[in-house]
Amino acid sequence: MSGEPDAPLRVLIVDDQALMRAGFRALLDAEDGIEVVGEAADGREGLELARLHTPDIALVDVQMPVMTGIEATRAIAADPLLSGVHVVILTNYGLDEYVFDALRAGAAGFLLKDTEPAELLHAVRVAARGDALLSPAITRRLIGEFVARPPDRTTAPGFETLTRREREVSALAARGLTNEEIAAHMVISPFTAKTHISRAMTKLGARDRAQLVVFAYESGLVTPRER
Repeated sequence: MSGEPDAPLRVLIVDDQALMRAGFRALLDAEDGIEVVGEAADGREGLELARLHTPDIALVDVQMPVMTGIEATRAIAADPLLSGVHVVILTNYGLDEYVFDALRAGAAGFLLKDTEPAELLHAVRVAARGDALLSPAITRRLIGEFVARPPDRTTAPGFETLTRREREVSALAARGLTNEEIAAHMVISPFTAKTHISRAMTKLGARDRAQLVVFAYESGLVTPRER
């Protein structure tokens, strides 16, 4: 998160529909502690504005002309200067292919556009903390997709470098537990839980908790029946 502790969360809106952008801006600007720093009508413009403003959060539509939201997310994730930018993908569709493409590209979360205003505001704050954010409907689809595919540790480089504790916290994070809940479950301090998660993310090259969730499922650390 940028600036001083009391500095507002800085948000970039990227959507090809002007009315949608206006609606998001009106909602966010009315909220204390949140500042909209720019709007873009396509992924390429969104990427340029992300580099210009380095926002805390980029709300990015998945389907846009010139450059899609997934392509823009991938470009943001690949730029070391934008390592602090957390992308939340917004779409009208809850399709599995978008979920996986967006999360693998580096998105911190995925929400449907018909999300309630309060949930969207919550999403901005959750993603800014680096936590994974998936709407309940998207989570169900995510789990369903993994039912149909066997775990494959070869798709998760770094698995063998994780300690037992790091694997355990990764699995618990993938089941949706917060640091405090992980700490209670493992009988450790929240700080220790956070440290284990941070080390696991570093070893796996995960930008944030969302990518840790994908890794945990793909590697078989957690399976749908465990949720």
